[in-house]
Amino acid sequence: MPGSTDQTLRPFCWRAARMFADREIVSRTHAGIERYDYATYDNRTAQLANALEKAGIERGDRVATVCWNHHRHFETYFGVPGTGAQLHTINPLLPDEHLQYIVANADDRLLFVDPSLAEKLAGAASDDPGSFESVERFVVMGEADSVPDVDLDPLTDYESFVGEHSTDYDWPRLPGEQPAGMCYTSGTTGKPKGVEYTQEMLWAHAMATMTPQGLDIDADDVVMPVVPMFHVNAWGMPFTTTAAGAKHVYPGPSPDPADLADLIEEEEVTLTAGVPTVWIGLLEHIEEEEVDLSSLERIVIGGSAAPESMIRRFDDLGVEVMHAWGMTEMSPIGSVSHLKPEMEDWDAERRYEKRAKQGLMVPGLEFNVIDDAGEKVPWDGEEFGELWIRGPWVTTEYYERPEANEEDFEDGWLKTGDIVTIDSDGYMEIVDRTKDVIKSGGEWISSVELENALMAHNDVAEATVIGVPHERWQERPVAFVVPGANADRENLGEEVLDMIEAEYPKWWRPDDVVYIDEVPKTATGKFDKKVLREEYDDESIVEGEAPEEAAPGTD
Repeated sequence: MPGSTDQTLRPFCWRAARMFADREIVSRTHAGIERYDYATYDNRTAQLANALEKAGIERGDRVATVCWNHHRHFETYFGVPGTGAQLHTINPLLPDEHLQYIVANADDRLLFVDPSLAEKLAGAASDDPGSFESVERFVVMGEADSVPDVDLDPLTDYESFVGEHSTDYDWPRLPGEQPAGMCYTSGTTGKPKGVEYTQEMLWAHAMATMTPQGLDIDADDVVMPVVPMFHVNAWGMPFTTTAAGAKHVYPGPSPDPADLADLIEEEEVTLTAGVPTVWIGLLEHIEEEEVDLSSLERIVIGGSAAPESMIRRFDDLGVEVMHAWGMTEMSPIGSVSHLKPEMEDWDAERRYEKRAKQGLMVPGLEFNVIDDAGEKVPWDGEEFGELWIRGPWVTTEYYERPEANEEDFEDGWLKTGDIVTIDSDGYMEIVDRTKDVIKSGGEWISSVELENALMAHNDVAEATVIGVPHERWQERPVAFVVPGANADRENLGEEVLDMIEAEYPKWWRPDDVVYIDEVPKTATGKFDKKVLREEYDDESIVEGEAPEEAAPGTD
């Protein structure tokens, strides 16, 4: 069509640099706080684009990053895909064998790495040199004095790599279907699976999540993504924040709760985002130290379910929790739990019940909930089924994984593996992952619901629930609890079990409570139940047989 414009990322940066030129980009680094504005950012992305061109990077080539959340990493977000190359963000916390597989599978040509991660990367490369054969150059994210003594060759520093180049660059006009990004799933059930994002997928995701029905980002916001930039593009927030012309704040390498609190205070952050474990730490810090959260308006919590107790605690601090859900395959945001206008007059308990769910689908997505018989599940808030979804920012295939494509996609639908219910108002609640739901005596028990209930107890810092084998009932739930600092360990287990039994059917009551020092985490901060399943893979953890009165179907 004459005059039509492809949906690509470059116009977001163009607009921000010209209409919000003095908005800041702030970054916490090892050297301290660094800051500059959108006008400078635009110039630096042009320098990066020129440097990539001189290094021989062409349209369609993959450029990888193994980096934390900071301004130089952010420069790759527009500098790399703006040239027509593909930005491949790699999780540095993955095991070496996964790093080796990912780099080899993606065929990365150039790799940016943070100084603190260079030694780990060099170790992975030396253990399996063949997996890094495609990488022609390594660039350390810093100045000349930041380059560590590691076996990565050729190796240069970022500022030298980009600094000599012009701030003018003739950005090409790209088609919407041009691959722009790439991220691999965590590989908890096998080798990681590559997900490619086109220019128009990332454009559509940013436009949808910028709306009030999404993350509601505007030019007057100060946005701090704590969710890692290596994990599905920090939930797309660097793109969305730029599209809105808002201020960016990046918390840098391994921020602790005090670092986050300081940045919120000093930079007047209005919106931040991360997994629940991040906010557990911040809440504990707030209990011990005086923290000014007056600027903070809302927190996006995703990756795992946000316990209702956490939502209530932030409400008491004057901070709104936006409970969200998404997947790597979805760029990633799918739903956000906003209240409908008519619900604002509901009593507090009914509102909390809605807000604790994963919410309403973001405009642009379609979904179905399918049961084991292949039939659609009614929207009654009771019936379970697997969520199938499709839309303009949902992938339709994995990169070079035909066996996974056959299993996880059908007629354009992504079969998410999430077991959900949809209530009559259209609010989705994740009941479990297909691999995490506990099947006991022919009935399903939601480990997620049990975990949220356990973490509502004031003396429980963290909790997770897994199903362990049982001779009679197939599986029985066992709770793993991290007691709070002042918990009465002698009585806490019985207290939480009584609390569960008062709220749920008797057969949902876990057969045992095991105290642990910390719930194992995945590389993206989610609870890693696989570790516990491997450790407790027999009936030894369950003390005796579940009592007859607790059997499924007898309540």
